[in-house]
Amino acid sequence: MTDRTEPQQDRPEGPVVAEGVDKEPVEGNRRLYRGWHWWLVTTAAALYAAFHMAALNGLSISAMTGGAVDLPFLPSFPMETWNFRIVHIAGALALGFVLYAGRSFTLAPEVERRWLSWLAWALMAPAVFALGAAVSFAVSIAGGTSWNGMDAGIRAAEIWRFGVPLMVATVGAILVSWAQRRTRDAIHPADLVLAVCGAAVATYLVTIYGTLMRNSTGTPFAPIGISIAAVAGTLLIMELTRRVAGLALVVISAVFLLYVFTGQFLPGFLNAPAISWERFFSQVYTDAGILGPTTAVSSTYIILFIIFAAFLQASKVGDYFVNFAFALAGRARGGPAKVAIFASGLMGMINGTSAGNVVATGSLTIPLMKKVGYDKRTAGAIEASASTGGQILPPIMGAGAFIMAEITGIPYTEIAVAAIIPALLYFVAVYFMVDFEAAKLGMRGMRDEELPKLAQMARQAFLFVPIVILIYALFQGYSVIRAGTLATAAAAVVSWLTPHRMGLGAIARAFHLAGTMSIQIIAVCACAGIIVGVISLTGVGARFSNLLLGLAAASQLLALVFAMLIAILLGMGMPTTAAYAVAASVVAPGLVELGIPQLTAHFFVFYFAVVSAITPPVALASYAAAGVSGANPMETSVVSFKIGIAAFVVPFMFFYNSALLMQADWLEIARAAATAVFGVFLLSAGVQGWFLGARAVWFLRAALVAAALMMIEGSLATDVAGVLAAAAILFVQRIVRPKPGATIPVRGAD
Repeated sequence: MTDRTEPQQDRPEGPVVAEGVDKEPVEGNRRLYRGWHWWLVTTAAALYAAFHMAALNGLSISAMTGGAVDLPFLPSFPMETWNFRIVHIAGALALGFVLYAGRSFTLAPEVERRWLSWLAWALMAPAVFALGAAVSFAVSIAGGTSWNGMDAGIRAAEIWRFGVPLMVATVGAILVSWAQRRTRDAIHPADLVLAVCGAAVATYLVTIYGTLMRNSTGTPFAPIGISIAAVAGTLLIMELTRRVAGLALVVISAVFLLYVFTGQFLPGFLNAPAISWERFFSQVYTDAGILGPTTAVSSTYIILFIIFAAFLQASKVGDYFVNFAFALAGRARGGPAKVAIFASGLMGMINGTSAGNVVATGSLTIPLMKKVGYDKRTAGAIEASASTGGQILPPIMGAGAFIMAEITGIPYTEIAVAAIIPALLYFVAVYFMVDFEAAKLGMRGMRDEELPKLAQMARQAFLFVPIVILIYALFQGYSVIRAGTLATAAAAVVSWLTPHRMGLGAIARAFHLAGTMSIQIIAVCACAGIIVGVISLTGVGARFSNLLLGLAAASQLLALVFAMLIAILLGMGMPTTAAYAVAASVVAPGLVELGIPQLTAHFFVFYFAVVSAITPPVALASYAAAGVSGANPMETSVVSFKIGIAAFVVPFMFFYNSALLMQADWLEIARAAATAVFGVFLLSAGVQGWFLGARAVWFLRAALVAAALMMIEGSLATDVAGVLAAAAILFVQRIVRPKPGATIPVRGAD
């Protein structure tokens, strides 16, 4: 088949130049402030991000000035771990409620209901009263008062002076915020009330946990205030998560919370012992739940790399990535689709959210894909698949690598190295799928005059220096925090070699951007911590492990398929980090119980949690892409599933052959990688119906898929069988040459 060129009027006019592709989209409920409101919120967001950078690197005003300036009211670094995580969540809650309204804004003028504002201001009184009570408790404890959950006087004080006002303000303000009507540049007082409630929760918990009362959580000696503060904190986290990430994770969290108190009535492995609300909530806001692994990662690695991404954006590296991809791959057939693979993979690796990356880079690549001949469903699906793949691309892996290291205790560098071949297989498969689709449609690439000049892009290759420094520092044994800090500083330094030099103003804007960008992922991680807490405190994870063991007794493959389905189901509608954290708590321990190595088990879960973003019926990345392309969301998710089909096969490949995770000698690793690449090539050819320059009839497509599956097991015998099957298919294709639509092979012209 000869290639065809799209009509001139359908091609982009002039060269394609990416600008602002890494800018954060403005959500429908996001407030856009002006004047002094903007300055106030911007400063708060910048200070929040800068606080984390200082805390993570152990900096303080006193240390940086050699003791010349000492401000005792500021926190000293390094902070105590639990206190740092509590403050981390409280800051995100305050910023989040100020920046995100309880409902989306409309284009029509909003009618303000004044009585709701008056009610909200009235709720400020109990919120401030609760905050004041928490402060008074701190003063009393500092003065030597012995605090004990068994003391009737202390219990009454915590309930009536702190708990009741806090719950009235929290619940009331959430309900009022749902009904609010205000302009987009004005904050509703109900959201200020919620911010004060978050501060009250944090103040109380920091005070009480600082008295070693953390050891009493889950016992009758735990002060009742811990349980009440945890209930309020849980409600605040779930409400902010609803605002910034939608209902999916909130509904799942609510179901798990309901399970805590109904599990005693359920049959089979779901049956759980009865637990009182005081005991459960006194534990859930600890490192067994909300302050556990998910918040540990969001308060350290994730926010650090969000700051890194903000500095890259300020130095225009995101634009450079996309322009470099256009210069490198734009000339290939179906050029914009292949650009999307490279650019979205790089951007998705850094920003940690496939749906957000779709909106950012897809705003450029999807229209171009449509112009060169891809239908709108396929254009959106390619972008969704590529952006999702960025979450499994080392070294950052959308922050997933850091959560895996935190949960498993496996060194980060080992995880990053193990991820190389699986990520390669995924992107190679997506590339083949895109290339075969372009071949079937007879597409050409973009013309030279439409593309950035590769020579010019090569002269700006120094913009890759921050990422090179990051990788080098990590593999030289530097801590993740030190490596991330060095890479962030490098982003500011290399900007001075470009027109976008980062001065103090630009650095402040980068911190502001980081503080704003971090809100969603912090809320999501805290909300996922609620689910992790339920799993650990009810023991449902152990019972799920027993269920997998029972299935494995019948068939290990059946157990793996069941684990795959549960990981996808738990991940649907959730960002990558939350999806993996929840699935790792439920599914991974069961796989380890089956005798599967810990690294393999967690990678297996991680991949399926990631691809839930392109798995129907709830596919966040595909739905975001459909919004950009104008296609039907469900149809786009189905095509995304087809394009990303390799991601559903690769985990079984490295389960059967650990060499794909670098767990073997180099010769075995090389053989496994080569045969696996050939396997995904055959799989892509079978799915797309295009094999070595010609369309494949239905039975050859089936044979190609069968040959690809032979490569999964990883043994030499099955690899040889797969290669021989591919040779037989090629013989039939080239010599027998069956006609399209034939039911049996016949000889004839194509």
